[in-house]
Amino acid sequence: MEYFKQFRQTYMVNFWRPTPAVIALGVLAAYYFGITGTYWAVTGEFTRWGGHILQFFGVDISNWGYYKIMKMEGTSLTRIDGVMIIGMFAGCIAAAFWGNNVKLRMPASNIRIAQALIGGIIAGFGARLGMGCNLASLFTGIPQFSVHAWFFTIAMIVGVYLGAKVTMLPFFQSKIKLQKVSCSKELQKDETQIKSFFKFGTFVFIAAIIWALYLIFFANSEKLGIAVLFGCAFGLLIAKAQICFTSAFRDIFTTGRNELAIAIIIGMAVSTIGVFSYIMIGTPAKIMWAGPNAILGGLLFGFGIVLAGGCECGWMYRAVEGQVHFWIVGIGNVIGATFLAFTWDSFSISLATSWPKINLLESFGSYGGLFMNYILLFLLFLLILKLERNYKQKLKNKGN
Repeated sequence: MEYFKQFRQTYMVNFWRPTPAVIALGVLAAYYFGITGTYWAVTGEFTRWGGHILQFFGVDISNWGYYKIMKMEGTSLTRIDGVMIIGMFAGCIAAAFWGNNVKLRMPASNIRIAQALIGGIIAGFGARLGMGCNLASLFTGIPQFSVHAWFFTIAMIVGVYLGAKVTMLPFFQSKIKLQKVSCSKELQKDETQIKSFFKFGTFVFIAAIIWALYLIFFANSEKLGIAVLFGCAFGLLIAKAQICFTSAFRDIFTTGRNELAIAIIIGMAVSTIGVFSYIMIGTPAKIMWAGPNAILGGLLFGFGIVLAGGCECGWMYRAVEGQVHFWIVGIGNVIGATFLAFTWDSFSISLATSWPKINLLESFGSYGGLFMNYILLFLLFLLILKLERNYKQKLKNKGN
C-alpha cells in the first residue's frame, strides 16, 4: 500500500521532467509510424473536423482540392488520426485530473482573447499551408527525411522570433495590477475534490484502454486500437511533462533558456534512426512538396503559436485543465485550417504542388541521407546554442 502511494505521487500526481519525456515521444513517434504506417500529427485531423462541420451545414466540399489530399472518408471514430487524437485527449484528461490541476480559468483580458483566436487561426492556416505543424515537422517530417520539414522548421523559428518581438510590445503586456501582501497565504486543499478528481482521471484512462483493447481483439480494428493506445501515451507525456513547443523556441528569444529546444532535437535524433529502420524494411515515408508553401507556412505557424500562446500540443492539455484561453486557440486552429482548405485551389500549383517532393534518402542514398539528416540536426543544435549565446551577450551589454 505504501509503495502504491509513493508510485501514485511520483508518477501520477507530480509533473514529469520534460527532457526524458520529449525523448520518449521521439521513440514512440518512430514506433507509431512503423506499426500504423502513418505519422504522429494533429492538424490534419483538425482540418477534417472543419470539413465535417461544413458538411453538416450543407456545404459541398467534394471538389475542394485540399480535402481530396486529406481524404475525408469515414469519421473521427474510424480514422487512425481521429482515434489517436481522442486517445491524446484521454491521456491529457487523466494527467490533469490525477494531478488535481483542473480549474476553470478565464482569459485575463479581451486582448488575450483576441490573441488566442487570431493567433490560433494564423497557426492553423500556416500549419496546413506548410503541410505540417510542430509534430508533423519536428517529430515526423524531419525523421522521415522530407526536406519540406526542414524548410518549415527553419521558417518556424524565424516566425517565433517575430512573434516574440510583437508580443513583447507594451500593447500586449498584462494590465493586471499586482497587490502587495504582508505575508504568505497557505494554499487550501480540498481532499475530497482531490480524491474525486483522481478517480475520474483513472476512469477516463481505463475507459480509453478498454476501448483500445475492444478495437484490437473484438472489432477487428487492430490499427485503430493501437492508435488509441499511442494517443493515450502521447497525451499523458505532453501533459505530465507540460511540453509546449511554443515555449521551447520562444524562450530562446525571451529568456535565453534552451533546455527544451535541445531536448526536442535529441528526440528528433532518436526518432530518426527508428523511422529509418522501418523505411529500410519497406514502410513508405511521407514526403511533401519542398516549395514556398513550406516556408510561408512555417513563418505563419511560428508567428501564430507565439501570438496565441500555445501550439497544437500545448492547447490540448491546457484546454482540459480548464484554461478557456486555449479552448479559443483550438477553435482558431480549426478555423484557420479550414480556411486554408477553402483557399487552397487558388494558389496550390504555384506555391506547392508544382514543386518537387525531396527525400534525403533518395537524394543522397539511404545511408547518405541518414548521415545528412544528422548533420542538419547538429547544425540546428549549434543554431540553438548560438541564439542562446546571443541573448546572454545582449543582457551582458545592457548591464554594462
